[in-house]
Amino acid sequence: MIKKIIEEGLQKAISYTSYRILIRDLITSGKSSGPIQSEDLLNYSKLNDRRMTRLDKTIRLSQETLLALKKIDKPVTWLVLTEGWCGDAAQTLPVINKIANESDLITLKIIFRDEHEELMNHFLTNGGKSIPKLLVLNFDNEVINTWGPRPNIVTEMVQDYKNKHGQLDATFKQELQVWYNKDKGVNIQKNMIGLLSN
Repeated sequence: MIKKIIEEGLQKAISYTSYRILIRDLITSGKSSGPIQSEDLLNYSKLNDRRMTRLDKTIRLSQETLLALKKIDKPVTWLVLTEGWCGDAAQTLPVINKIANESDLITLKIIFRDEHEELMNHFLTNGGKSIPKLLVLNFDNEVINTWGPRPNIVTEMVQDYKNKHGQLDATFKQELQVWYNKDKGVNIQKNMIGLLSN
């Protein structure tokens, strides 16, 4: 059942480059991805597009990441569920793409969460449809690992903040942005190395 849903998703999946172009085209026509449209979601999409453009140019892979990529011996597909307005996706997708581009054995494919609700429902985080969600698929399109929605350090930050303040607010979002800027994709690279070594 799940394999059939994954294969249906893969048929509609697009490359990272196509994803970036599609999001930009939506922004140009005053829209965000997904069925719900609002000024906020459009503004997040615009901000994320600028972030991703910057990260595409500035992300550098560590020696540790490059060495881990050389150890891959079987082809995998990284299928990511996301939306253009998602802040965590804007920070992590450029790093995921950079890593995938470095290996002939990793194929990165992207699908929109809200167009693939049935698939998303199989990979909830604490009962929520949190994105980005990366599914690692083997040659037979079976899920061998998952990751997301955030690098592990950020997951801890979110939990700590919720425990202390009850919910995430604008102050936390600002702190999170500062953390992502300082980290420069290092933590997510370590998370991806963990996926590669399993």
